[in-house]
Amino acid sequence: MNRISLRFVYFCIMNTFDDLNISKSVRKALDEIGFTTPTPIQEEAIPAIRSGQDVLGIAQTGTGKTAAYIIPILMKLVKAEGEDPRAIILVPTRELSIQVGEDLQELCQYTDLRFAAIYGGIGWTKHAELIKPGIDILVATPGRLMDLYQAGVLSLKKVKTLVFDEADRMLDMGFMPQLRKLFEIIPSKRQNLLFSATFSEHIEKMSHEFLTFPVRVEVAPSATPAELVEQKIYRVPNYKTKLNLVKHLLEDIDTFNRVIIFCKTKSAAEDLYNTIRRKVEGEVRILHSNKAQSARINNINAFKDGSVRVLISTDVSARGIDVSKVSHVINLEMPSLYEDYVHRIGRTARANTFGTAITLIDPSEEWHFKKIEKIIRMEIPELSIPNEVEIVPTGFEEQQAQLREIDRQRKIDDPTFKGAFHEKKKRFTDQSKNEVVDKKRGIAFNSKSKSRRNKK
Repeated sequence: MNRISLRFVYFCIMNTFDDLNISKSVRKALDEIGFTTPTPIQEEAIPAIRSGQDVLGIAQTGTGKTAAYIIPILMKLVKAEGEDPRAIILVPTRELSIQVGEDLQELCQYTDLRFAAIYGGIGWTKHAELIKPGIDILVATPGRLMDLYQAGVLSLKKVKTLVFDEADRMLDMGFMPQLRKLFEIIPSKRQNLLFSATFSEHIEKMSHEFLTFPVRVEVAPSATPAELVEQKIYRVPNYKTKLNLVKHLLEDIDTFNRVIIFCKTKSAAEDLYNTIRRKVEGEVRILHSNKAQSARINNINAFKDGSVRVLISTDVSARGIDVSKVSHVINLEMPSLYEDYVHRIGRTARANTFGTAITLIDPSEEWHFKKIEKIIRMEIPELSIPNEVEIVPTGFEEQQAQLREIDRQRKIDDPTFKGAFHEKKKRFTDQSKNEVVDKKRGIAFNSKSKSRRNKK
């Protein structure tokens, strides 16, 4: 599709939702929620979407971009009509589907519009029953949407508005083939809205393919952290010291009162959970893809209502956690995708509140950290490890793994680099025969006489 990159320009200063000519029913809901002043992304996106054009919205997480597209959709649909959905909101994860559904519930409370949130992890027949009475707005993960369509229980012929929320995450999770297939079955005459916290080369290509002459709304440069997040780092030698530091930080209950800790892998999340759950005050819960859907929902809800103090999560759940007054985000490990750093720390300092993001960096993560600083265009200050924290000597295996990773990084920066790390030959001692065996050559040595013979 042809595309013109436009910047939507405002010539007046808006201070309230009244200036945006919001409908009475939506305005009443906003008043009840306590929202009186639109955020910058809402100020710019709502008029652009209401104009009917395709919109490319770039805004960091926590800036209110969900409401920025929901509000004009509600004003466009006005009232319930027919049985088939007229607006589809695509999201990458089940947690985000649930969260957007909750936002719709708040904003639709004074309308008769019908909506539902569907996602994988439970039987599709339950969702089929949910949409059977008729639906106006459907929030869905791409896979579950196709499940219902292919089962013949969902028609997409009335879709007039298609939203891609967290588009960068969709690309990271490999949804592009499903999105292309979806474009083949929904009406070509529709409005497309694409929202992302980052504007990478892949997002630019996606906008070329899916948007037609879009208005570009960008309230901050791509990959800019929320302004109210105070970022800090600790340089630590190894994983065990990281665990000791986390336990020490969590001892300050008054300061670290609602905390999300991000881990790179499910095994690291489980390890941290088992390490701290009985050693810190307050309840600790965990989120990752191996947890049952009901458990994940219960854990998020318990964290929202304040009964859980510490929530441990992998990145797969990072974008579905919309909780106000999160005091701290702690990055136990660097994320696999640098853009996820922005999403992680965006879980705090939401809705004009302050928050702190702390990242723990071992020697093998230094290279990745420098690249993140380059992406977010700022230097993050370092703190000294408190004296009370035990600094554990780095074990041999972890040290070797760090050296291998540092070698790999140097080879990426300099393809001619030959590598400084060489793993020692694997040798072991057979105590019963008092022999040391060189496994590589298959030759045995008597450790006392130093005599040498072929190993049978």
